[in-house]
Amino acid sequence: MPFHRPIPEREPRQKMSTGLQSLVEAEKLMQIAILLPASAFIGWLIGAWLDSRFHQTWISIIGIIFGGIAGIVHVVRLAMASTDDSGANTGNGSDAEKDSSHRKS
Repeated sequence: MPFHRPIPEREPRQKMSTGLQSLVEAEKLMQIAILLPASAFIGWLIGAWLDSRFHQTWISIIGIIFGGIAGIVHVVRLAMASTDDSGANTGNGSDAEKDSSHRKS
């Protein structure tokens, strides 16, 4: 009787999420939600300080815009990094995990 290899699953099974993992994910989402308004506020503060230093009125608006753009860029980077991390965790494992499994055997 010939041996037939089973068809491999395209997506490996995900591990059961622990309470700590869910807290880490919640913290990432809270960081993204707070980051954008905080960066615009900090840009406004720096712009208002520069307005008072240089006796202008338009720099605070530029500060808000610059802070908002910087916040959006950072949020996009965080989102891309979180999708990369989740894709790496569902793979065959990291090199460190493979090395440790080879050492045990």
